[in-house]
Amino acid sequence: MSTLLLTGASGHLGANLLLRLLKDGATVRVLLRAGSDNRAVDGLDVERVYGDLREPEAVDKAVRGCSRVYHTAAMVSTLYGDPKHKRAIFDSNVLGTRHILQAAQRHGIERVVVTSSLGAVGYDEDQPHLPSTEESPFYPFHRTMPYEASKAFVEHECLRAVARGVDVRIAVSCAILGPQDYKPSRMGRALCDFANRRLRAYIDGGVEFVAAEDIVQGHLLTMEKGRAGEKYIFSTQFATLPEVMAMWQEITGVPKPRVKLPVPLMSAAAEIISPLLTRFAPQVPQRLTPGAVRILQLRRHVDLSKARRELGYQPTSIRRACEDAYAFFQRHGAITRA
Repeated sequence: MSTLLLTGASGHLGANLLLRLLKDGATVRVLLRAGSDNRAVDGLDVERVYGDLREPEAVDKAVRGCSRVYHTAAMVSTLYGDPKHKRAIFDSNVLGTRHILQAAQRHGIERVVVTSSLGAVGYDEDQPHLPSTEESPFYPFHRTMPYEASKAFVEHECLRAVARGVDVRIAVSCAILGPQDYKPSRMGRALCDFANRRLRAYIDGGVEFVAAEDIVQGHLLTMEKGRAGEKYIFSTQFATLPEVMAMWQEITGVPKPRVKLPVPLMSAAAEIISPLLTRFAPQVPQRLTPGAVRILQLRRHVDLSKARRELGYQPTSIRRACEDAYAFFQRHGAITRA
């Protein structure tokens, strides 16, 4: 059987995609960073190659001998950050993707699916809530987070590779909800805090969420039915934070926080606190950053017509994704007051 390469197998998306590939009988090789939290692959029948996306030799070793590649690995962040942070984002995401695609060309890889983000998809500047499509141009001149900009350049690297004859397709992910969230993600941490009664307040706003099951299905459909050089957006449902909190209350039995903080107040506080933490306590997780507040307030929606029409994509339920995430965190001891 031909071997598939999966990068980012220890991440939220990658861990779910890995289980699906193994369930479908695929032979999988994973590229892992030594010293990273790689619990997602513990006990699984996969070939492990250790290296860093920023190292062309390690990437070449991982790609060699494979037939297809799923490139889901990325450094994800809502920080605006300092120059060191920005460089790390660029090197990991942009140069890492370039190394994958160059190796794919050298070794005659049949097909590559690269994960992008809704942050790299444009929207109407005057009415950001209007649904974005794959054709919405990314506007680089508003206050863009380094992660968003890096994903726009990742897509550029994909198109450059297509021009050289590499079959590359792009799967665009929204905010993921679901199990196998080992690290965990921002929403995963929020769910754990909620269930453990440590989430005392919240702000209004909303985003497009995608169930882990759906974004996995989206990647498989993109690989099998997508077209080279094209990208496809995958979402399950738009939801506001109050709606998500009400859902979590039903799932966990924990009352949602009573305090809804004013957005201007939290935005101003984040603008002051985030740079201080970045400079003096970079190891401290930042739960509410200026970038995260901005995303919530945009209340962006997406149009799934292209994925439905060309790939047959059918989304499921974020309710079920939240239930699966809650059960996952319970099993792994992250929720101590269930």
